[in-house]
Amino acid sequence: MRAAKGPDGFPRCSWCLGTPEMLAYHDTEWGFPVQDDRRLFEKLSLEGFQAGLSWRTILAKRENFRAAFHNFDIEKIARFTERDVLRLLKDAGIVRHRGKIEAVINNARRARELVKEEGSLAAYVWRFAPSARKAPSAQLPSTSAESEALSKDLKKRGWKFVGPTTMYAFMQAMGLVNDHLGGCATRAGVESAHNCLSRPARRSNSIR
Repeated sequence: MRAAKGPDGFPRCSWCLGTPEMLAYHDTEWGFPVQDDRRLFEKLSLEGFQAGLSWRTILAKRENFRAAFHNFDIEKIARFTERDVLRLLKDAGIVRHRGKIEAVINNARRARELVKEEGSLAAYVWRFAPSARKAPSAQLPSTSAESEALSKDLKKRGWKFVGPTTMYAFMQAMGLVNDHLGGCATRAGVESAHNCLSRPARRSNSIR
């Protein structure tokens, strides 16, 4: 995979050039650092739903997922019951997979525990962000030592659908790594956002 010319003549990562929606996602979201717990939990959840599917499929349904899961509010989802599972299994606007739906509910409960311990989901996940590395020029990795460590720790905490490949895709999307290709016109903006970033710290009032 190499940078390819976009509709405006500027080079982009070639994976984003299939649809306007993918291009917009690439240019405005993918790789830009995120420290908002709701957005982080949303992406963790959607990456789980993506397993075996394409991101293009999930992106097309993202607004439906947001409506179905109360905008990925961790506290609200943690209170979901079997009635909510049955409701979601009837929702044609999302991916109707019981295991993935139940994983989101389970993970919301685990996230609530993690926030009590760490202060925020952001403070936890950003501990796994690697130091800056050279811009990729072609094939992107599918996993890393950091994504394997994140996956292992989340599984130990009881999270579901958080394998190392899934976690690496999450880290790419949420800006823990900048995997825009060296020739991509968006890379510099992402790099600038990283340079302005203050990593979230564990709050002093978190449970030890």
